[in-house]
Amino acid sequence: MSSKHDSDGISDDKGGNNTHLEAASPHNSELPPDPDAHLSAEERAAIDRKLLWKLDLTLIPWLCILYLLAFLDRANIGNAKIDGLGTDLHISDGQYRAALSIFFVSYSVFEPLTNIALKRLRPSIFIPLIMVGWGLCMTFMGFVTNWSGLMAARWFLGLAEAGLFPGINYYLSCWYKRSEFGVRAAIFFSAAAVSGSFGGLLAAAIAKMDGLGGRPGWAWIFILEGIVTVLFGFVSIWMVHDFPDRATFLSDEDRARVVRRLKTDQQSSAEHEEFKMKYVWMAMKDYKMWLGMIIYMGCDMPLYAFSLFLPSIITQLGYSSTKAQLLSVPPYVAAAIMTVSIGFIADRTRKRGLCNICVSFLGIAGFAMLLGSQQPGIKYAGTFLGALGIYPCISNTISWMSNNIEGVYKRGVVLGFVIGWGNLNGVISSNIYLSANAPKYTVGHATVMAYMIVCLLGGSIVLDLLLMRENKARRAGKRDHWVEGLTAKEAEALGDQRPDFFYTL
Repeated sequence: MSSKHDSDGISDDKGGNNTHLEAASPHNSELPPDPDAHLSAEERAAIDRKLLWKLDLTLIPWLCILYLLAFLDRANIGNAKIDGLGTDLHISDGQYRAALSIFFVSYSVFEPLTNIALKRLRPSIFIPLIMVGWGLCMTFMGFVTNWSGLMAARWFLGLAEAGLFPGINYYLSCWYKRSEFGVRAAIFFSAAAVSGSFGGLLAAAIAKMDGLGGRPGWAWIFILEGIVTVLFGFVSIWMVHDFPDRATFLSDEDRARVVRRLKTDQQSSAEHEEFKMKYVWMAMKDYKMWLGMIIYMGCDMPLYAFSLFLPSIITQLGYSSTKAQLLSVPPYVAAAIMTVSIGFIADRTRKRGLCNICVSFLGIAGFAMLLGSQQPGIKYAGTFLGALGIYPCISNTISWMSNNIEGVYKRGVVLGFVIGWGNLNGVISSNIYLSANAPKYTVGHATVMAYMIVCLLGGSIVLDLLLMRENKARRAGKRDHWVEGLTAKEAEALGDQRPDFFYTL
């Protein structure tokens, strides 16, 4: 078995060990009619390339804009802080950290449930609905006058935003082959890095509105960004499309082509299926979900620590608030480029675990520089390496989990738990960069470094070795008995537990 087939989930074994799998395999017998059966291989390849471009141009740009807005809205409190939020609301450092933390509580608690709602309500309804909700929460944050109001607004902001990131990752995984998903997820997630750079520039500009309408500059950051989100939410009613078998922007022939592409890639996630609690229990019993949660917390907590406190870290290097906002831009630009590059490399090599392992060393080195040096130039260089080591691992880990979890609802549940648990660790990120520890921030940098070493690096190594061992067992025919006596439909219901499903390493 070649590594390509290990990654794509398609067995090419010719020996007798797997002869019964062909009878039980659901993917050949239930394919939609092929609209291109009469065409040559070259003509079919040309149609496939054209279809893929159509999907990319229709789906990806708008979803990137939505996530840019989401990340901008959740992280702009860091920009607001250095423009006077704490002083105007008379809140202590501890109260500010509580306002950061409460977002992650509601955000993570509701995330595991959101993909079920997305599947049942349809993306064209669910995503615009939550966007309008969090846009209103953001707008109202510009009118809070005390800590209690800020806490309430941040709680509801987390609740409303909970469905976007796991929802869109699940949604995209229902459109693309496993070997195509990584770079798309990376492009989508790079919007977070772009928002970091864009957020710094925007905050520096909006802060100049200080006093307009009797509102401070930080309030206008919330108000204007919230209004923009609400407007984009309404437009999303027409711009966000449903799953492949019901997408109205595709012709009947193109819908059949998309479904056939997924079925031949051993996927059923684009199809409709009645929700049953057994899919939740299947997810809960899967070791990949629990290891995925450990790996994801190893990059997600550092991500939020970085995005929330980068302006403050740079300010402590001796720069003014405006210059700190502007100096926060280059690390984010570098992170966006690195994220897309790693997504492309991981898709081509089918080595997502190895990509996680290699990239994590950059982040560890970056925070070691922040921890061990007091030279402004070295510390600023450390922020670059930190960004390069964190951002690519987010989208790569999500792609890795999506590639290795099969089933309409099981994949959605697993992604919800993985992302939800990672985001719950955002509570930690909100409480490790203390003003009392400035300018060294020893506790914060050391905690981020420990997360990346133990969870991200260690977890990726363990999962990679376990998946490698399982692929070896399946190639040797040691799992063939799992489908003995099953019909094609029953075999399909096994999802990634089918003996002919090979994991992406």
